[in-house]
Amino acid sequence: MTDPKILAADETPSDAAAEHGADNATPVTAPSPAPAVPPAAPVAPTTEADMEPPADAAAPSAPVKEGESWIETVKTVVYALLIALVIRTFLFQPFNIPSASMEGTLLIGDYLFVEKFSYGYSRYSFPFGLGPFSGRIFGSQPTRGDVVVFKYPRDTSTDFIKRVIGLPGDHIQMINDRLYINDKVVPRVRVADYTETVDGITYHVPQYKETLPNGKSYLTLDRYSDGPADNTDVYVVPAGHYFMMGDNRDNSDDSRGSVGFVPAENLVGKAELRFFSTNGSAHIWEFWKWPWAVRYDRLFTFID
Repeated sequence: MTDPKILAADETPSDAAAEHGADNATPVTAPSPAPAVPPAAPVAPTTEADMEPPADAAAPSAPVKEGESWIETVKTVVYALLIALVIRTFLFQPFNIPSASMEGTLLIGDYLFVEKFSYGYSRYSFPFGLGPFSGRIFGSQPTRGDVVVFKYPRDTSTDFIKRVIGLPGDHIQMINDRLYINDKVVPRVRVADYTETVDGITYHVPQYKETLPNGKSYLTLDRYSDGPADNTDVYVVPAGHYFMMGDNRDNSDDSRGSVGFVPAENLVGKAELRFFSTNGSAHIWEFWKWPWAVRYDRLFTFID
């Protein structure tokens, strides 16, 4: 939209001319002599002082040197990186989900923000685990049922995401597909099947709504009855550690397997919000397919 333009019209009066024939011409009177013009005042010669600008006149700005321009650009980039580092270390850090161990709560292709201050800070809160201290500061204990990102105890360069099931001192066991906490079975109810399509074939997976002793509810999948991790010994969670499980119970490497008990120091943060999700049907360069690859119903949704 362009700015409206105001068009001004100049009005020019037309000259009236009366045409007269020779037979009725009006006598013409000679014009009065023009008044005498007084002589012009003498002009003083121009001096150098007259050519100098007034004292309060603004001096022209000096051109910015190329070196100074580069320095300002570098400063801007450094400041932006420092701000991003502070946010990532102390407030929120983005992660994406590459595996199916948390289906149907989290799907492959989900992108989420992890709240870094929920449980305080450890050296693993910093990039590459370079925090200048051991243990946790400003620490607080996770709530049973939280979805947590943590460093894999056997390889702290790897991030895992699971649900907190056992707190320090808890007794955890699986018996015939059912979860027991401190010798009490965790109630669950069957809900609509979880559907997934693999190689063009649609599968229906039994899905349950499970409720922990503190009232926290979430969905779990039970792909196989009497699977390899559906019957276990009793796990006694040691002090300063947590017992983690994936919601996709038959397709999760968690505290029942190689993950084992997770030290409090390894906690990175609490998964809070999905801000983006893609079904993987479009590559990053296939921008014309992007609108059909986004799972719009999962954008900016909180994680149970």
